[in-house]
Amino acid sequence: MDSSGVQGLKGSWDYLDGENFDEYMKEIGVGWALRLTAKGIKPRIIISEEGGKWTLRTESAIKTVTYDFTPGVEFDETTADGREVKSTINFEGNKWVHTSIDKSGKKSVVTRYVDDKGQHMIDMECGSVKARRWYKRTE
Repeated sequence: MDSSGVQGLKGSWDYLDGENFDEYMKEIGVGWALRLTAKGIKPRIIISEEGGKWTLRTESAIKTVTYDFTPGVEFDETTADGREVKSTINFEGNKWVHTSIDKSGKKSVVTRYVDDKGQHMIDMECGSVKARRWYKRTE
């Protein structure tokens, strides 16, 4: 498998750690009860691609969420917390940039990449709030 750029994101990843995730969830409009539940979840992410169509699946003991997309094509997404958003994912250099806009016009940007330690990094930004989560490859 090509491990360079966004191709390197393909495969299975287990949650390692994160920072400022609760503040980020609060900024995007996730309620207190769901934020409290999310704190204890250590999800697995599975990324695959076939014929130019990509799939991201997030699995946890509580919920599994899957979305399919074609890079550069806007799609309707229902987030893990149930919000309806318009999303577009673009590949910019070695990064996967996921831009979402909710019904009230609030924009969030989630950027995924593999760092120099081989970890799947996820940088999240909404308004002035920034957060980060990182994952290790399982296979």
